[in-house]
Amino acid sequence: MFDRICVPTDGSDAAAAAFEHILSIAADHGATVHLLHVADTTRDSVTRIGGDVVDVLEREGESIVEDAAERAAEAGVDAETAVRQGGVPETVAAYAADIDADLVAMSTRGRQGVERLVGSTTERVVRRSPVPVLALRPGDEETPYPYGDILVPTDGSPAATAALDRALPIAERTGATVHVLSVVESGGVGLGDHVEVDVLSEYADDAVAEGVERVEDAGLEAVGAVEVASSAARGIRAYVDDPGVDLVAMGTHGRTGVGRYLLGSVAERTLRSAPVPVLTVPVSDEA
Repeated sequence: MFDRICVPTDGSDAAAAAFEHILSIAADHGATVHLLHVADTTRDSVTRIGGDVVDVLEREGESIVEDAAERAAEAGVDAETAVRQGGVPETVAAYAADIDADLVAMSTRGRQGVERLVGSTTERVVRRSPVPVLALRPGDEETPYPYGDILVPTDGSPAATAALDRALPIAERTGATVHVLSVVESGGVGLGDHVEVDVLSEYADDAVAEGVERVEDAGLEAVGAVEVASSAARGIRAYVDDPGVDLVAMGTHGRTGVGRYLLGSVAERTLRSAPVPVLTVPVSDEA
């Protein structure tokens, strides 16, 4: 399923820890990891000083990706390295497209110095990436791989369907149970007080039933659930904790109107709060 995995890295402890989890995935799939360091030349401190600083950043970047490539070799994983200049999100997205990557995998935390991959940067990569992004928060690398339980939040939208299509081959490979969840927002979805929770529940039931059917048609074990929560992100987080899952796979956009459960902001809030890896899938992605 994964042949080419783009791995942005800044050499931080968080990036190194996430890389160990990514190496497990790459080894299982026989994938090549494409290690990318972005010398962020868009920062004011860099543009003011100019070429000397850029040269230093590039040399440091070369050292970072070479060290990561050595670790990949120790794990029996093929690696390619690259250092690029520019803004981090757009450079990562462009590089992923250039190498025809199947996946971008990165830590949501990084350095607090000249270069850093922080949560907001990861979210901007998610918005721009033409391929799915696997985001790992500090501690996520302790999540076991192969995954045993995969959660796919759904609102029946094309983005949710794309996420499920991406989750199914992963589940097939690892023998995971796929949990299909739809969250009914009791706090309202901006449509007025006349929208009742039981009406929204009907849409949720249909979305879950459709998802469960797709999972079972693939010969996998499925668990369907409809939960009521004050927000979709909180409902997803609660389900991650109980009954517990190892991976969340979700679309980056969802329906508008009555079925508006999964929006870009929901995906971003899930990235920030979920205590397990989160795989975000763009609506245009094809499994």
